[in-house]
Amino acid sequence: MGKASSEPVPGIPLTEPAEGVPEPLTTVEEFADCAAALLRGTGPIAVDTERASGFTYSSRAYLIQIKRTGSGLFLLDPIHEPEGLAPVIEAMRGVEWVLHAADQDLPCLRDDGFECDELFDTELAGRLLGAPRVNLAAMTSEYTGYALAKGHGAADWSTRPLPHDWLNYAALDVEVLVDLRDEAYERLSDAGKLEWALEEFEYERTRPDPLPKPDPWRRVSGLSTLRNRRQLARARELWLARDEMAEQRNVAPGRTLPDAAIVNAAAKNPTTEAELTALPVFGGPRMRRSAKRWLGAIHRANALPDASLPPLHGPRNGVPANNRWAKSNPEAADRLAKVRAALAAISEEVAVPVENLLPTDAVRQLCWDGTADGAGAVDEALAASGARNWQRALTVTAVAAALASA
Repeated sequence: MGKASSEPVPGIPLTEPAEGVPEPLTTVEEFADCAAALLRGTGPIAVDTERASGFTYSSRAYLIQIKRTGSGLFLLDPIHEPEGLAPVIEAMRGVEWVLHAADQDLPCLRDDGFECDELFDTELAGRLLGAPRVNLAAMTSEYTGYALAKGHGAADWSTRPLPHDWLNYAALDVEVLVDLRDEAYERLSDAGKLEWALEEFEYERTRPDPLPKPDPWRRVSGLSTLRNRRQLARARELWLARDEMAEQRNVAPGRTLPDAAIVNAAAKNPTTEAELTALPVFGGPRMRRSAKRWLGAIHRANALPDASLPPLHGPRNGVPANNRWAKSNPEAADRLAKVRAALAAISEEVAVPVENLLPTDAVRQLCWDGTADGAGAVDEALAASGARNWQRALTVTAVAAALASA
């Protein structure tokens, strides 16, 4: 889940759910019983998921945890009977969901057919409240007085059967999540930030998943060490071959072939299996079985005409990296420095992190363009970039003044 800290947190130790750790539900009949229980419950539903990031190609949920007052706590295994989840999905419609870091969980829940109609994100609430740490364990300790037993967030949740201590860990993530929500709600209300939070939650609930980035193969670590377009072509073909194999086997790409091996082979250009398997990583028994696949990728790249080789630099999306501004657009660099200073002052005043005051990309685009003249133009530009009403109300005047002073 990636939401817990390994640091010890004070509080009353919460080592297992009050009603014990339930067995994962796996059948259509069990899902129907769960749905009936949820319909009998009251209030918000605490929801969490566990994925197998770093182990599997898929980013799907391998366990779904749900708890509702009057219903109980349920662990759902969605792998073998995903169509059986339909009654649970329907039972959760029209009810507030409580999640921690919803941007991590909502995409994989949607993949299983779940639709959230109302959201409360306890991590976002913590950010707006200026909490020093917003991981689940720290916030649970500060807001509810309980210290969660943690330790399996980075486990391979595609494992079956799931060990009992992993299930206990997963169940605890929703055990007091509604209590955390209730305390955060009160603090937001007392701080005059409740409307800000509700607007943020709605934005998070309704925003679409990000579009795939162009040329994903360019994210290979160490790619910058390659010096010519032919080497880049070899790296691209190896990446594509790896991605295909990883998807077929549902194994994380980095476990299929490390980035370092791709870059090394792209630079060395082995032309025979013997030359390939003499390279680090490729000589292992598992890699030898796939040698033809990797060598085929290299041969395809070497056979490409020059006109089909990838450019040395990928397509630029938006504005350049900040460290290039001073040289390529010093006026924009000056605007960015002044706007950042203005936002830092607001952040200090309202106890909200700068990154939550305005979308970072919106600020950078505004400063790079330098075309927004006056508060009205700044407000229009920020709105078009996705800035929420509460964010613009807090920042537009100061940002416009900073831009004018640059």
